[in-house]
Amino acid sequence: MNAERILKEKYGLELPEPPKPAGLYIPVYQVGQLVYVSGQTPTINGKLLFEGKLGRDLTVEQGQQAARYAVINCLALLKQHLGDLDRVKHFVQLLGFVRSDENFKDQPAVINGASAVLLDIFGEKGAHTRLALGTNELPGGAPVEVTFIAEV
Repeated sequence: MNAERILKEKYGLELPEPPKPAGLYIPVYQVGQLVYVSGQTPTINGKLLFEGKLGRDLTVEQGQQAARYAVINCLALLKQHLGDLDRVKHFVQLLGFVRSDENFKDQPAVINGASAVLLDIFGEKGAHTRLALGTNELPGGAPVEVTFIAEV
């Protein structure tokens, strides 16, 4: 399996440059065989691709696209840390935060965009536990933020 080849074939995308930290934290931390990746938003070169609230400014489909880009940024950080995404043994957990309008209730459908990327690229290794939460605000006005834990 070559995760980056599958990403390119399935989505027509390459891993971007890993995002720089936007605060006082480290982007990736490994404890034993578990690798924790800090939350990422849907940015390329520091610019948000989507902005706004789900259910007001963005559709579920746009939210799914935003979640895809956010998890791809997480993968870019993971690759930078590991050197090769094929070292991933399994994804343990994905956490997704959705900037939601007051009555928006489809947070799980939005975060499916991120889950699908992991499953498409890594197959069975991409299956994970998950939490999809709504929130009123996210950094910079981002519509989603995603983070994960992977076993290597």
